[in-house]
Amino acid sequence: MSERTPAPRGPAPHAGGPPGGGLPIDELLALDREHVWHPYGPMPGRRTPLVVDSAAGVRLRLAEPAFGNDELVDGMASWWSAVHGYNHPVLNAAARGQLDRMSHVMFGGLTHEPGVRLAKRLVDVTPEPLRHVFLSDSGSVSVEVAVKMCLQYWRSVGRPGKQRLLTWRGGYHGDTWHPMSVCDPDGGMHHIWSGALPRQVFADAPPAGFDAEPDPRYAAGLRALIGRHAAEVAAVIVEPVVQNAGGMRFHSPGYLRVLREACDEHDVLLVFDEIATGFGRTGALFGADHAGVAPDVMCVGKALTGGYVSMAATLCTPRVARGISGGEVPVLAHGPTFMGNPLAAAIADASVELLLAGDWAGRVARIEAGLRDGLAGAERLPGVLGARVLGAIGVIELDHPVDMAAATEAAVRAGVWLRPFGRLVYTMPPYVTDDADLALICRAMRAAAEAG
Repeated sequence: MSERTPAPRGPAPHAGGPPGGGLPIDELLALDREHVWHPYGPMPGRRTPLVVDSAAGVRLRLAEPAFGNDELVDGMASWWSAVHGYNHPVLNAAARGQLDRMSHVMFGGLTHEPGVRLAKRLVDVTPEPLRHVFLSDSGSVSVEVAVKMCLQYWRSVGRPGKQRLLTWRGGYHGDTWHPMSVCDPDGGMHHIWSGALPRQVFADAPPAGFDAEPDPRYAAGLRALIGRHAAEVAAVIVEPVVQNAGGMRFHSPGYLRVLREACDEHDVLLVFDEIATGFGRTGALFGADHAGVAPDVMCVGKALTGGYVSMAATLCTPRVARGISGGEVPVLAHGPTFMGNPLAAAIADASVELLLAGDWAGRVARIEAGLRDGLAGAERLPGVLGARVLGAIGVIELDHPVDMAAATEAAVRAGVWLRPFGRLVYTMPPYVTDDADLALICRAMRAAAEAG
């Protein structure tokens, strides 16, 4: 299977009229406001969302023009997942072919080829010795599964007191219960739950700078903290190389080696949350590859299916699997209804194959170079602290919270869809974004930073 040219750009169908021949725009938006609770928003919503009618390549086609644009270049890859762009013929074919066979069957007591093929492919591409794969519905659930694996492992091997998790500040791991507990406890979006969530152990955020040498004092403090809490800590969990929704901070891969050594020394499991960093986003296939280390448990998602449907996976080593399977309760008591969904698995398998068959590393390197050129000098804009780039990630950081409405409008006026947050205007574009669209994204980021 090889990379093909995404569907060509064309006029926006139904622009100004009912999307797909359905509800008139005014009625659709009224119903949306009345009934639909959008992510990270109030109910009813205070901002009118743009209505997307269709998507192809890197473009979102709007049902109604916005600020003179009837289509937008997607600088977000649908929250970092649509790495191949939209409406890709290879992934469409995988979806249609699987639909003709079956869209779903329970995974308990049954199996199927798409699930098995995907598991084998994930084992082949992730660091050794990650050899066992638990498929789930979403990234947040994959982190829940990882936590359950670690806690149950220690219970099964006779050390039930190891029930806490250790991480560093500035992280983000999802919106369900245990993942919220290891998000940043003060500056993160889940701080309102601090009195109810399990109390975890937090180190200071790793010093910034992907290319910087690890700070010996920080590394020593990290080792000491793990050692001090080793009797109660089941696992260390971090996002390798990039702390994503917690602030888009980059750190040295050397700290991952420090964590691996300290966890081995103090008998603590190590979990890498690669949901955002996996499948090439940082310039390596996985963030762990920058450091040449392997975790005991790894979570992947987002780009896994190329942004088509929701699916994630939690991988673990034979040590973890044997420990759980030899315990008092010799099963991992977790089984989502749509676990191993064959439709999602078929698309995911095709997406990973498509990625590996093409020059993903060259594409990401080209995007990185384009972002560096396009964002050069952005630190001189009023209210901007600085700009940074790693792989297919570009960030402008303001010295104040971004005015999301103003920044989003400025980007849309420039013909680009961006979703700023906190103090950040950032992009994680599809890997198929060409140089002209990449330059447009950079101009939109600058406009959004100035407006925001």
